[in-house]
Amino acid sequence: MHIVRSPKDFFAGLIYLGFGVAGLWFGAAYSMGTAGRMGAGYFPRVLSGLLVLLGLLAIIRALRVEGSPVGAIRWKPLVLILAGCSLFGVLLQPLGMPIALFILILCCAMASREFRWDPRALAGALGMVAICALVFIKGLSVQMPLVGDWLIALLGNG
Repeated sequence: MHIVRSPKDFFAGLIYLGFGVAGLWFGAAYSMGTAGRMGAGYFPRVLSGLLVLLGLLAIIRALRVEGSPVGAIRWKPLVLILAGCSLFGVLLQPLGMPIALFILILCCAMASREFRWDPRALAGALGMVAICALVFIKGLSVQMPLVGDWLIALLGNG
């Protein structure tokens, strides 16, 4: 009898645990602050701590509950999600958060088997961009440009 009864949960738990520990390690140099006055390390440490907890829970579950084996790697979703995240990082400064986030959402949505070009999906993506802009830029004062350098240069020359 195998110790790991659910390989899929086990490896997912290891991934969560790995990212959580890495986040705690790299975020250790930043000040924590308080819940009312968050420092630069507050959000990364809280998120990393939750990832560690989630990873441990998934590993414990994998040892106790029968589950499915790890299937074949689905390359299209993997590539599209990694490309979307990478494009967001590359395009944030030149195009601004709304356009970079829309491209991220579009790439990640195309990774789904159920993705269809649909007016409701477009409206949902635009709504998500608007909510994120309000929450992160206006509400939390995260330093992300609404209008990027390229667009400022383009509009300034026009």
